[in-house]
Amino acid sequence: MKHWTIGVDVGGTEIKFGLFNEVLKEKWSIPTNVSDNGVHILSEIADAIAEKCRVMDISVSSLVGIGMGLPGPVLDGNIVKECVNLGWSEVAAAGELSGLLAERMGCSPAEIPVKAANDANVAALGEMWRGGGRSCTSLVMVTLGTGIGGGIVINGKILNGAFGCAGEIGHIICVEDEDITEKCSCGNRGCLEQIGSATGIVKYTKLWLSRSDMPSVLRQILQEKGSISAKDVFDAGKAGDEAAEQIIDRVTGYLGRALAGICAVVNPECVLIGGGVSAAGEYLREKVARNFKEQAFSGIKNTPVRLAVLGNEAGITGAAYMMISERK
Repeated sequence: MKHWTIGVDVGGTEIKFGLFNEVLKEKWSIPTNVSDNGVHILSEIADAIAEKCRVMDISVSSLVGIGMGLPGPVLDGNIVKECVNLGWSEVAAAGELSGLLAERMGCSPAEIPVKAANDANVAALGEMWRGGGRSCTSLVMVTLGTGIGGGIVINGKILNGAFGCAGEIGHIICVEDEDITEKCSCGNRGCLEQIGSATGIVKYTKLWLSRSDMPSVLRQILQEKGSISAKDVFDAGKAGDEAAEQIIDRVTGYLGRALAGICAVVNPECVLIGGGVSAAGEYLREKVARNFKEQAFSGIKNTPVRLAVLGNEAGITGAAYMMISERK
């Protein structure tokens, strides 16, 4: 009987694995080998899975399949057009991994189904299944980290879009000229990522302080450390620093604006905030929720804005659920 599923979350520095029997039974990781334009990555994933199955005495006949989250747009559950962090371009990731696993486990590729999706979309699916969106079947998740990612789940299924680019919330252009520090990494100007990511918050904070003479602990931190972090900004805001509060209000205003726009299109049951910046907790959530409500279309103003809860397990959880859900 097929009852084991493995979720894989491929990052630029680490590949995380989770073994599921409806619930997470075991997790492990290996370093991401990006040498030679990432040509060894899928082979090393196959090695890690085959070895775990050997140690756990998991037969091919008991495997539902392998789900995989990848840091780039994915077409048809298989083809990655580009993964800059991995050095990949036009890789049939799911098909290749299925073939590599078949070689190692002595079976045909058809006996080990593999499906791939964008990592942020997979994380959203994981939060729907076991996390902050557990009561919902349709949700939008925004991940605030070094950049901004996003995932959209509609009726329990990932919304990929025609070219695998649905959910690129960080590249919604919504920032006004006066608050733009430079071009976005994507080449455009005014992307949400430029002000709402951890990197963007730091750059905007420096810009804001250069334009104001308002006293702030943030100036002291910059003088003493020579640098500042998004956490420093939120810690100062929580402590009542007026400059930090104004900076955060501006940042969360744009986050609320972008989420109001995307919710007007897909009308989810809830919005989730994840990623490293979400460690600011209820302080961040309340401000985003308020700004969202102020700018949202009347019919969606009461959409709940919640914090994601799975953290680093969201990717492996959603990747596994891609396969588990196909059996239901």
